[in-house]
Amino acid sequence: MIEELSLVLPLSRPAETDTTLAALVETYSTLLFRVAHSVLRNPTEAEDVVQDTFVRVMEHKRTLPEVRDLRVWLVRITWNLALDRRRRIRPDQMDDAFAHTLAGRNTPADVALHDARELARVFLEIDRLPRAERQALLLSAIDDLDTRELAQVLNKSESAIRALIFRARTRLRQRLTKGGKA
Repeated sequence: MIEELSLVLPLSRPAETDTTLAALVETYSTLLFRVAHSVLRNPTEAEDVVQDTFVRVMEHKRTLPEVRDLRVWLVRITWNLALDRRRRIRPDQMDDAFAHTLAGRNTPADVALHDARELARVFLEIDRLPRAERQALLLSAIDDLDTRELAQVLNKSESAIRALIFRARTRLRQRLTKGGKA
């Protein structure tokens, strides 16, 4: 009887892994897309990063049970892949299509154009923030991550994360109030 079970168990593992991966994709793909998109501001590039993240998961599927906080681990992989991709691409401007998608669809064209320009200005100022502040601010904007998780993703203490976010918001507010001159 034990020999029969041992023959069946290895055959069921690939299906279990596929089910686990499908569950991970279903559970985390939206969050991971938002993480990648916050860095890249390009939906196509963000989708590629999410796919690359799940490729990494498949490469490390044997060590998955050892991961303490799977969500944080996935966010960290996505964040790092997005940063790597952004370094390679280095777009000088925010994707105009991204700004227009954030502006309201049911608003008049002149208002939508103004909103898109204002958003472009906000993102330009975010890009001008010091790296640590920018990273903490962008990740904190993703509402599914709390301070503890941000600290794990960025390898900083929770108090450091709170300070970075506070400084980033203060600096951003000042720059936007002064018209971007700071």
